This record gives sequence, C-alpha cells and structure tokens, in this order.
Amino acid sequence: MRLRFPHPLTLLVGFIALVALLSWVLPAGQFDRRDDPVTGRKVVVAGTYHTVPQQPVTPFQAVVAIPKGIADAVSVIALVFLVGGAFGVVDQTGALRRGVGWMVQRLKRRELLVIPICCIAFAAGGALENMQEEIIPLVPVLLLLTTRLGFDPLIAAAVSVGAAGVGSAFSPINPFQVGIAQKLAGLPLLSASGYRLVFLALALALWIAATIRYARRTRTLSEGPRVEVVEEINGRDGIVLGLVIVTFAIFIVGVMKYGWDFDQMSALFFIMGVIAGVVGGLGVNGTAEAFVEGFRSMAFAGVLIGFARAIYVVAEQGQIIDTIVNGLFAPLSHFPVGVAAAGMMVVQLLVHFPVPSVSGQAVLTLPVLVPLSDLLGLSRQVTVLAYQYGGGLSDILVPTNGALMAILAASGVPYGKWIRFLAPVYAGLFLTGLVAVGIGILIGLG
Repeated sequence: MRLRFPHPLTLLVGFIALVALLSWVLPAGQFDRRDDPVTGRKVVVAGTYHTVPQQPVTPFQAVVAIPKGIADAVSVIALVFLVGGAFGVVDQTGALRRGVGWMVQRLKRRELLVIPICCIAFAAGGALENMQEEIIPLVPVLLLLTTRLGFDPLIAAAVSVGAAGVGSAFSPINPFQVGIAQKLAGLPLLSASGYRLVFLALALALWIAATIRYARRTRTLSEGPRVEVVEEINGRDGIVLGLVIVTFAIFIVGVMKYGWDFDQMSALFFIMGVIAGVVGGLGVNGTAEAFVEGFRSMAFAGVLIGFARAIYVVAEQGQIIDTIVNGLFAPLSHFPVGVAAAGMMVVQLLVHFPVPSVSGQAVLTLPVLVPLSDLLGLSRQVTVLAYQYGGGLSDILVPTNGALMAILAASGVPYGKWIRFLAPVYAGLFLTGLVAVGIGILIGLG
C-alpha cells in the first residue's frame, strides 16, 4: 500500500509548527551584519555568531505568522491572482483553445519535440535571471498545450519550473545566484564560466531525458492527442493571441531592461485581460465575470505562497536561522577538503528549507563559508559551486519555495506526485554537482 503524501497545505502548516517548536529547542543566535557595497546587501560577518535571549514562538504567534507571511508575499500573490484573471478572460474568448488546437494539429507525430524546446527555453530563462515567479503567467498556456498533446499535467511543471531550476542552479551568469556568490567570494564575475557551461549542458540533458521518459511512460496511444474537429481561428482570435504575445514581449523587456518587479507585471497582465475581453467580444460584464473565474482558479496557488512565506517569518521571529547555519557549517572544518566540499552541498540543501531564497542564502552562508574554505585550502570557486548545486538546485525540491508550490497547484500537480517524479532525476543532478565539485578540487579550479 502506497503511503499518501500530505496535502500541500498540511505540509506547510506542519513546517510552520516544526519551526515554531525548534524556536523552543534551539538557542536563539545571530551573526553581526554589515552593508556590503559590492552586492548592495546586508551580509553576515564571519566569526561573529553569538547567542541572544531566547524568543520562543508560541502556538498563537505561529498562527499569526500566516497572515504576516501573506502580507510579506502580497506582491507575488497579487501577480498570481491577476495573471489567473487575465488568462481566465483569454480562455473565455476561446482564442487560446483554438490557437492551441491549431498548434496540436501541426505537431502530429512530433509531440515529444515540445519537451526539449520548452526545457531549453525555460532553462535559458533560469540561467539568465533566476526565472521562477515569472513562470506563473505561462502556466495556463503550458497546461493547455501539454494536456491537448496527451501529456500528463506534470509535464507542464517539468518543462517550466523544473527546467528553469536546473538552468538557474548550473548557470554561469545567473546574477541572483552565481553573480552574488562570486562577488561575496571575491572572485571575478563570470570566472570559470566555461566549466559551468559543460555541467549545465549535462544537467539539462539529464532533465530533458527524464522528462521525455516520464511523458512516454504516462502516455499511451489511446491517451494521445484527442482527435477532434479543430475550429478555425478567426480575426478576433488573431488579435487576442497577438495581444498575448505582445504582452509577453513587453513583460520580458520590462524585467530584463527596466528591472520590473511583480507590481508592474501584475498591472501589465491586468491590462491584457481587459483589452482581450473587450476585443474578444465578452463585453464589460462578461470580462469582469471571466476575471472572477480566473481569480478562483488561482486562489489556492496564491494562498500557498503566503503559507510558505510564513515558515520564514516564524524562523526569523524565533531568531534560529543563524543558529541553524552556524550549527550546520561549523563541523565541516574538521573534515578533509573533499568531504568538506561535499558536506557544503548537503548543508546548503538543508539551509534552503528555512531560507528558500537563493540570494538570501548567498548573503547568509558565503561570508561564513569563504573563510572556512580558505582555512581548509579549498578553492573559493569550488565553494561557490557547492552553494550553487546544493542550494540553487533545491528550488525545485523544497516545499517552502512558494513559487514552486504555486506553479504545481496551478498545474494541478500534487506535491507528492512531483516528488515521485523528481526523486531519481534529482539524485542524478545532485551527483552531477558532486562530480563537478570533485573535478574542480582535482584541477584546482579558481
């Protein structure tokens, strides 16, 4: 009898309770922090960890952390709702369904090509700018496309957030991971990029192969693309679909060139939804009703983001995050270089549970690890690799990552199902990272 994985909401509430309990068990502590002009962030000062008065989180305070978490993540949650509403409008016009139907007809007998194409595209987004929340607007389109091609809904998540996570973790240029980490380690930006690119290619090939294998295994001939009469795309459909494409183009330019945040992205998709409803013939009231339906479809995804954020709120309130980091990394100084480097990867994975932000994890752990690696005689470049592959790769694993949970919820994929798919390929990716770290030690990667 297969064990049933907890519901995502149950899982997140369990983590909130666990962290609250740890605030009673673990000593409260802090590192001193300083403003770092190179990264523009507050970073910890190595060797300054000290205990502070215990601040245990009571059960009621833990529950209060939930609305606080929702408030902290309100910009992302607003994006989820407004994107859901906008695509609810586009869906009601029928343009998206007819457009996808047209595409499915042209992919007959070549459906599997969608997987490597999407994986490479999203991995590039992850490698360039740590794409995560930005994937949420694409979920409705991906889900419609993959299910119409006869694939399990999990494929929509695998080719998007999964591939983006692999691209982010193995990236030579991701400014929010390797960029910040190299600055903190005093390394030249883009150093060892060729070395990282080799392992990025290997990791992405492994991910694509695993995704294709799952797609083939879960899709039989009888479950292939549905044979149905495809409705012709009319003029209104062309305008609506063109509007969607233009919106995504503006979205990409805004993020890459002007540094748009979630608020600007939310406004952009709201405007798209309003125009699509009017052009698509829904009228003012019809557009409003379609927005409401879209809001409903994304409500659970939005709530999950707030609950995930509440875990960090509780850990921060109990002042145990620095204690966890200090307790996990301090023992590594007693091990040989190779073992210590592998241990760094494992510990970075563990730290990502309470700190599901790769940039936040970098400014918290690298200032501690760099002096430690110097003491051990371990290359700083290898230390950055251990952070990337241990912490960055965890973005596609930890349930405390609100973006991951929101995308899975929007795709209709239970977290337990995702873990069953992820477990073997994640082991392969982690091993690839270990090999990269090991070879880096052997060749003196600097």
